Amino acid sequence: MCQIYNMIGSLTTIKSQLEHNYINDFKSLKDVIDFINSFSSIKQNLISYHENLIEQEKNTLKKELEHLELEIKSQRLYLEKYLSDEIEKLKDLLNIYRNKKETNLFKKLLLFFKQRSLTKKIKFKENNFDFDLQKSISITVNDEHKKNERYQFINTQFYDAVNQSSKEYLSELERKKAIVDKLNSFIYGAIGEQKVVKALETLSDDYILINDFSLSFSPAINFKQENEYIKSIQIDHILIAPSGIFLIETKNWSEKSLENISLRSPVSQIKRASYVLFKLLNNEMSNFHLHINKHHWGDKKISIKNLIVLINSKPKEEFQFVKILTLNELLGYIDYFKPLFSNFETQQIAEFLIKINESKSFKTT
Repeated sequence: MCQIYNMIGSLTTIKSQLEHNYINDFKSLKDVIDFINSFSSIKQNLISYHENLIEQEKNTLKKELEHLELEIKSQRLYLEKYLSDEIEKLKDLLNIYRNKKETNLFKKLLLFFKQRSLTKKIKFKENNFDFDLQKSISITVNDEHKKNERYQFINTQFYDAVNQSSKEYLSELERKKAIVDKLNSFIYGAIGEQKVVKALETLSDDYILINDFSLSFSPAINFKQENEYIKSIQIDHILIAPSGIFLIETKNWSEKSLENISLRSPVSQIKRASYVLFKLLNNEMSNFHLHINKHHWGDKKISIKNLIVLINSKPKEEFQFVKILTLNELLGYIDYFKPLFSNFETQQIAEFLIKINESKSFKTT
């Protein structure tokens, strides 16, 4: 099986953007695609879930209100008896004092004040009977009142209650959808790149695949052919094979996208990357480090083949220095070329490219 390094570029971007927006639900590209395809049903299931929650709450409240009604009646009866008994005890005591005869003046005065105090206490308790009763059962009554209000609200405005319950969750779901929608082009790109990787991984372990190869340069490299200075390159896949190097740019484009002049030309992109890699791999310093065996005629050139793989359809036109292929044509095209390098040389080239890719920058001279 082909040796593979790095995650595909579009998937790296998707993962980075999702983490940046605190979305950690998705463990794979398939999870993201399933979310897109199932969004409507996910949303409806969420609403249905909260409908069930509110229905359960309504049923629970009904049972609790029935229980509270009985509890209030029970508490009221108990407290009425308790308060009445207290008053009766005070009245009995008052009668005892009234029937008591004292000849001593001091004791008469004391008895008089006791009677007056008891009379006031009895009157106070009688006047505040209902207040004391309500105060004692107020916690239970307030609880019953709140639950009854909630029950009536659910009973008369069920879907408003559902909306309140699900609002936060629906808002988060819509936020995720909006972020995923913004990543739509990267998702389509990742689907295409995954298909290319899946095809290439069937090659033998003589082949090494580097995904998402990116590199910046200091100073910039002069690309005289296009009259520009190249500060950085990025390529979807680099396949290091016994027959040379294949630069592969993947596009999961529709026919409409092929005609869209506002989209950047992948031909121009891959030609820039190819020029830079050719310079890096075929200068004296690289050849010295790579230990490429010399031919008796001289130094061997590391050939680079530029491929654009289109997942859906490809243009009829052909382009200089770049081969346009469909996914089904890819492996046949790679197999067509005869080996030029030994396994050791292939591994040397791969290790050199992996090393500079890990550094992310290259100092040119």
